[in-house]
Amino acid sequence: MAEEPSSPPLLHPSRASLRWQILRRALLSRTSHTPAPSELGGDSSRFNTKNISRKVAGGFKLIPCVPLNGHLEENQCNQRDAFVCYQLPVEGNPKVTLVHRTEDSIDFRDFDISTRYDIDTTGLICSWPSEEVLAYFCMNHGGIFRSKRVLELGSGFGLAGMVVAATTDACEVVISDGNPEVVNYIKRNIYLNSGIYGDTEVQPLALHWNQEHASNMLNSFDIIIASDCTFFKDFHESLANTIKLLLKNSEDSEAIFFSPRRGNSLDRFLEKIKETGLEFLLVENYDDKVSSLHQKFLNGDDTSWPNYEKDHCYPIMIRIGFNRFLV
Repeated sequence: MAEEPSSPPLLHPSRASLRWQILRRALLSRTSHTPAPSELGGDSSRFNTKNISRKVAGGFKLIPCVPLNGHLEENQCNQRDAFVCYQLPVEGNPKVTLVHRTEDSIDFRDFDISTRYDIDTTGLICSWPSEEVLAYFCMNHGGIFRSKRVLELGSGFGLAGMVVAATTDACEVVISDGNPEVVNYIKRNIYLNSGIYGDTEVQPLALHWNQEHASNMLNSFDIIIASDCTFFKDFHESLANTIKLLLKNSEDSEAIFFSPRRGNSLDRFLEKIKETGLEFLLVENYDDKVSSLHQKFLNGDDTSWPNYEKDHCYPIMIRIGFNRFLV
């Protein structure tokens, strides 16, 4: 008697397959019925954003931080939120508390918002390594912000902007993002830290690079900061134009960006910067501690950042301004 054929082994879906399932679910969610993962042909135990996210698993760990959820009252947080306290390694050791989305709680409605507003969801996933480097750099160069009006673009949860507000004598810090869900977190974080700004005025702002900017913002910021905002090539032109429109037209003003190269993405962005008439300067070695950690990760001497790659992980400093740099 012939043996019955054995069942084929259960195959785990590829990441590409899971992304297509996300797209299908996002489209179907516009109907009155929101399908469960099982209706999409996926195992619910594997259908979560941890399997799809392409965020970098690691960081420079320049600013000590600890989770706070275990120390909060039940009514202060929900399952989607994680509270983190950053202790800034400067005089007085001020603390900045941020509320984040938990890394596995991206709601599929977020993708609908992304489509509707022509934005991405990266600001909701986590705090990215480049943002910590930006915050660390600003904290250690606080003098450049004294009495300045500062704008952070694409801020995510706002770590860098909060650090500038807490550790420098900036006259105003505006923390912006184009995703309305992210802006809600910015507002909460500004309120959470309201006692540490001194005389610095701190404001949240919903700022979409593709939309017309308010006239009172045009050419009004002394310094613009941003981290890891050059990844999506479709946004390069609007981002470059936003810098040109909002940065004060002065030899003393500048935008300070931190971004990995990510293939040719950074180079393509810099081409758009040149097209606007702005000048730029690339700085690869801008901090001894960051450079030392970078070499350790490359050499495998520090295993706290697995799969570290210079192209995708090491943020380069880009200084952008009017009539200031020779390229």
